[in-house]
Amino acid sequence: MNYPTNEQNHLTIDHVDAVDLASTYGTPLYVYDVTKIRQTMRAFKAIFEKENVPYIVSYASKAFATKAIYQVAQQEGIHADVVSGGELYTAIQAGFNPKHLSFNGNNKSWDELMMAVQQGIGTVIVDNFLELQLLSEIAEKCQVVQDILLRISPGISAHTHEFISTGQQDSKFGFDLLTGQAKAAYDIASQDSHFHLRGLHAHIGSQIFDVTGFEKNAALLADTAQSWGWQPDIINVGGGFGIRYTDDDEPLPESDYVSAIIRTLKGKAAEYDWKMPEIWIEPGRSVVGPAGQTLYTVGARKDIPDMRHYIAVDGGMGDNIRPALYEANYEAVLANQPNIPAQEVVRVAGKYCESGDVLVWQQKLPKTQAGDILSVLATGAYGYAMASNYNRNPRPAVVFVENGQHQLVVARETYEHIAALDRDYTLSANMTH
Repeated sequence: MNYPTNEQNHLTIDHVDAVDLASTYGTPLYVYDVTKIRQTMRAFKAIFEKENVPYIVSYASKAFATKAIYQVAQQEGIHADVVSGGELYTAIQAGFNPKHLSFNGNNKSWDELMMAVQQGIGTVIVDNFLELQLLSEIAEKCQVVQDILLRISPGISAHTHEFISTGQQDSKFGFDLLTGQAKAAYDIASQDSHFHLRGLHAHIGSQIFDVTGFEKNAALLADTAQSWGWQPDIINVGGGFGIRYTDDDEPLPESDYVSAIIRTLKGKAAEYDWKMPEIWIEPGRSVVGPAGQTLYTVGARKDIPDMRHYIAVDGGMGDNIRPALYEANYEAVLANQPNIPAQEVVRVAGKYCESGDVLVWQQKLPKTQAGDILSVLATGAYGYAMASNYNRNPRPAVVFVENGQHQLVVARETYEHIAALDRDYTLSANMTH
């Protein structure tokens, strides 16, 4: 694969020198190609518009939630899905239209639901019976009728890692369909004057590479509503569209996933003599994953003869937990010489005090030396979102690049930030020994 470079043979990200970015902002550094993000958002919308069906593309912001990404999403005319009070707060602070927000999650608190209703959130995707009760009480208190969807656990298993599979019956998410919980929830919600029940939602998992699961999910949601004698306004089939992390991944174009969903629901609408329901999808990883990469500075090296070569970088599991969490695979490239031939196979290790702190398990690279800049590709989803202060390391900065320009959108944490919430322990001063 030939990577884009400039006159210095440095890797470029939308015409910006990656080595210069590392020098300007420091490493580790999350970098996002905003042009790619916009292209993907527009590609999802274009498929629906070509098919002339009602739709909402809702960015699943748990993949990457900052003020800047909500602002890009709003500029592109798409909605956003939030799963916590913190994501909701960030979206509101970004100026995002609350009517274009939906709120997912399996254990929303009273305070989170109250914030959502008071902010005028467009849709709450209700996940369980306690939430139905809490939200009804809040809607009555606030004197509103809240638009809701019911999240269904459809009993469909996606072909993906068990930790990111959510549609099977044995799942913490949603009202179980097979045991009648979903119908019981429908009966409650449809008779509660504080709710405007608009449709059904089901999300079957993440990093999915075929359309079959989405077809089954769409058909099942339509069949379920019909069996209840109800024509929903909205069928929300969630997200989970796979992306390429390595050569082993073979994702489909956005059009394949969406066309299969549209085709299925057009068929069901005709079969049941429905007005075409509004189709909602919730892409997250597929929007930001391929558009992001993380820049690191190479440090120490360890060579074990006849076994393995390790190169260590100045980040690791604190800025990308996915390899340690479920052995996720990535590819890396030497940013200061991305297209020269590889000379060795190395394991890219992080600086955290864990043997499992690995960023890339096996990577062909040219010979590296301390001070080189390494880019790990396709880290735009769940890198920053799941970052931590493990070992009391500050979280990296985030930079957006677009059309040859770059801007800091999340400042790098400092040691002062990490210690800012700590308090001195004083009880022992008053104790006698």
